[in-house]
Amino acid sequence: MTRVLGIGDNTIDIYVDRGVQFPGGNAVNVSVLTRRLGASSSYIGCVGKDALGEMLRHALELEDVDTSRMRNMDRPTCWSRIRHDGTDRYFDGSENNLEGCYGLTPDDFRFIADHDIVHSSVYSRLEDDIARIGKAAPVFSFDYSTEYGGGYIERTAPHIDLAFLSDAESDAEDCRALCRRVASCGVSVVVVTRGMKGAFAFENGAFFSQPIKEIEPVDTLGAGDGFIAAFLVARHQGLDMSEALARAAEYAAEVCTYLGAFGHQTAVKPGQPGLPVGGSAKLA
Repeated sequence: MTRVLGIGDNTIDIYVDRGVQFPGGNAVNVSVLTRRLGASSSYIGCVGKDALGEMLRHALELEDVDTSRMRNMDRPTCWSRIRHDGTDRYFDGSENNLEGCYGLTPDDFRFIADHDIVHSSVYSRLEDDIARIGKAAPVFSFDYSTEYGGGYIERTAPHIDLAFLSDAESDAEDCRALCRRVASCGVSVVVVTRGMKGAFAFENGAFFSQPIKEIEPVDTLGAGDGFIAAFLVARHQGLDMSEALARAAEYAAEVCTYLGAFGHQTAVKPGQPGLPVGGSAKLA
């Protein structure tokens, strides 16, 4: 069985225009979605000693994700405020309190090494630990999302085995150039997701392309994380690049068929963190 560890960001995704909220965050979503795909999954991250933190921890436990190394912060749990335009969504504010919260120990790095794949993201604020995580992890996967300017790739990519990036705006040649740039830092596999344009992957000097699976989406939140989760599991199971990309596109589409990255809907509470300042949210 594939053993996957998500380490880093978590959040509560607050749908203020719908009055509901969901646990999420890239590292959390990959942990849960790989577990649903048959992997054995763990999560290391930091949550506050508050209702939002309990909501997140409870959802992970219900999903059979190992939370034994989660940290409790003396600060609020992270949240993301989300609004919708039809079935698509956009972010309308967030609170990220993760910087300096991890305090990774030698036991943590032994735990990291006991997994087949370790996944983190640019939103995890683990820059001071990336080199050590990359050294301990048999395979280190990292999601840059759209946040890879200012030399960030060159500082971090030498420690990473699989890199995921998002670029829905650039043309195909610019995306290929981005793949080559990341690979030149020593990354073995580079994947660029391009929204409705599908995805590119680059491995051993060869490019691969994958179209999206067309569906009627309910909610696009978490689709990219579903793509990553399915791709990681497929490659560890020995599937070739084309097969893994097809599995990833199919699962990304499946994630779009329900609300939230992996469900566990709860109602927004009056006065809770993450509501608009001086405003309100629709209450379910």
